[in-house]
Amino acid sequence: MTILVVADHDNNSIKPATLPVISAAQKAGGDIAVLVAGKDCKPAAEAAAKIAGVSKVLVADHAANEHGLAENLAPLVAKLAAGYSHVFGSTTSFGKNLMPRVAALLDVAQISDIVAVESADSFVRPIYAGNALATVQSSDTIKVVTVRGTAFPAAASEGGSAAIETASEAGNDAGKSKFLRQELSKSERPELTSAKIIVSGGRGMGSGENFKLLEALADRLGAAVGASRAAVDAGFVPNDYQVGQTGKIVAPELYLAVGISGAIQHLAGMKDSKVIVAINKDEEAPIFQIADYGLVGDLFKIVPELTEALKK
Repeated sequence: MTILVVADHDNNSIKPATLPVISAAQKAGGDIAVLVAGKDCKPAAEAAAKIAGVSKVLVADHAANEHGLAENLAPLVAKLAAGYSHVFGSTTSFGKNLMPRVAALLDVAQISDIVAVESADSFVRPIYAGNALATVQSSDTIKVVTVRGTAFPAAASEGGSAAIETASEAGNDAGKSKFLRQELSKSERPELTSAKIIVSGGRGMGSGENFKLLEALADRLGAAVGASRAAVDAGFVPNDYQVGQTGKIVAPELYLAVGISGAIQHLAGMKDSKVIVAINKDEEAPIFQIADYGLVGDLFKIVPELTEALKK
């Protein structure tokens, strides 16, 4: 049994989201091959070869693969999948865009967002916004699986010595989409999905200007800043801050929920955090039901006091 893992990368390095996918693939058993499809992506392939547990790295170097367009990559992955029992990908925006197309081309059912591997054909995934877990068994010849990164430890990025080979298919421009530009937000704070500490604000923050209170606290803690969907929909902060069922799934060591009531959609994205601290003026807010520590009071008084205390 051999497993193909589709790497999420930037042509120069492997993105952290790929490492838990490799850990999940290891639990399914068998040899693991990592596909690095890009343009001038030799540095990323060399980084993939060093990951512990990887047996082989396949390189598909083609101009059509440079920007990871799913319309170009899906036919490539589907062709290469013919020799494998499983195709694993991440539940990042890259994986969510690519993997369903691969499953459709292979005419199999995708098993989405798994949080555990029971066996080579049985997987556990959350349903009903994470309020229940379903064990899914697949009889498809090729299993297409996406992995919730917060549910598995990251594979060691060093220690491996996999062989690097040229893939039998290089890729092709499907002519269905074209890369125009990308606008990247830059911040000295940690990436939201990989941060060890996250400070999140909800509708209770009142305005985008008030999020500066959380930013000051986050800077003291070396934390990332997140938000509930209500705060994003209200225009307080950009969409890439959103944590929840329709946002980013996180599981930091410490999650501070400030002015967040605790709607089920938000809880689905952060309830696996190691320690949850809630600050809310409403003592009946649902967030207190899952919080390890709760503080009832005015966040506009508590947050500045907490920030000031951390200076000492």
